[in-house]
Amino acid sequence: MPAPLHLIQTAPTVPAEADVVVIGAGIVGVSAAYWLAKAGMKVVLLEKGSIGAEQSSRNWGWCRQQNRDARELPLSTRSLSLWEDMTADIGENLGFRRCGLLYLTKNQAELDGWARWGQFARKEGVDTRMLNAKEAAQRGKATQQKWLGGVWSPTDGIADPALAAPMIAKGVLKHGGHVVQNCAARGVELSGGSICGVVTERGTIRTSQAVMAGGVWARSFLNQVGINLSQSSVRSSILSVKPGISGLPDALHTQVSSITRRADGGYTLAISGNGRVDPTPGILKNTTQFLPMFTRRWRQLSPGDFQAWQYGFDTNRKWALDDITPMEKTRILDPHPDMKTLKKTLHQARTLLPALEESHVQAAWAGYIDSTPDGVPVIDPDSGVPGLFIAAGFSGHGFGIGPGAGHLVADILLGRSPITDVMQYKISRFKKSAWGKVADF
Repeated sequence: MPAPLHLIQTAPTVPAEADVVVIGAGIVGVSAAYWLAKAGMKVVLLEKGSIGAEQSSRNWGWCRQQNRDARELPLSTRSLSLWEDMTADIGENLGFRRCGLLYLTKNQAELDGWARWGQFARKEGVDTRMLNAKEAAQRGKATQQKWLGGVWSPTDGIADPALAAPMIAKGVLKHGGHVVQNCAARGVELSGGSICGVVTERGTIRTSQAVMAGGVWARSFLNQVGINLSQSSVRSSILSVKPGISGLPDALHTQVSSITRRADGGYTLAISGNGRVDPTPGILKNTTQFLPMFTRRWRQLSPGDFQAWQYGFDTNRKWALDDITPMEKTRILDPHPDMKTLKKTLHQARTLLPALEESHVQAAWAGYIDSTPDGVPVIDPDSGVPGLFIAAGFSGHGFGIGPGAGHLVADILLGRSPITDVMQYKISRFKKSAWGKVADF
């Protein structure tokens, strides 16, 4: 079933021209469009289905600095303040609050890893606090268990996946941007090798700049103009329980279960890192690039089924711009969750937190996470096609850093000083050996 999502109304037609066309209205796409529109750009935001209907509404909702890869940490830190700025400016509830994130463990190696990360992060100004056994037991008293230790990150928080992207899209409209749903971008037109238009199912928009923020759809879209984005997908299955439970942390991570309080008072339950790898033409094409990641995560990832292949979002084939594309055949990716994973998730959450024993399942869903070989996104104007900007491959981290990623896109397109260095996000890094640094998930 679909994850909970707030729906908004938008325009039915596309304009004839724009300064920038943003393709994909997940959290990164809406954030990029918002910051561009706020700066006075004539922006069109295109979404083939509903705003935020894919992975942007199917994640945990965590907005964290804790345990971020060093390359993502600047975006994470800046995004926390930008969540607050956007909420104040838009005047809508994004569900964001700095409730703090709690990590607990009984594993010394995991605790040592958090400690090493903390030494680095505190030098970067991050408030991350190691917990001893007594402190961990106190903060994790809802578990009624003893813990070796943990981490408390008080300035981190959560936002509501059901609200965030749609409400930010309202911010795009507030600042004069044009938002169109149920309208797929079929491809781009080139003149002299550069972007001169975006072809949609409702007509062509003349523009010299386009941002591809299409999540798992990005690789096949870029393939149409000869760009090979090293991207795979992982199917993640999670569930939520109904409101009525008290005394639990707002956001808790352990090796066996992670929980997040939802805006309605219920909780999202998940097992960190677990997922199914559904074979696709794209994964088969880029297998060697992803071997390091799959090798590292073999205990968490399992072979999936052929849902992804049938959806066609990761195809290698080319399509005609005057014909129906895979994006129009599948408006919203709504894969079947893995029932074995859901059963395990509920059991382990109830074992961890006795208060969940009497809880009732509210909903269950799955989503496809767009992943790069090193777990770090591509945010790059130098795609190989002048005017075509890539913002994809967020590897399950995009929701929390979406505001910062969108701001970075706007900075580059507007010629402003970027909020962080862009070199670590270049697509050209994948020309090097895949056996390099892989980020944590």
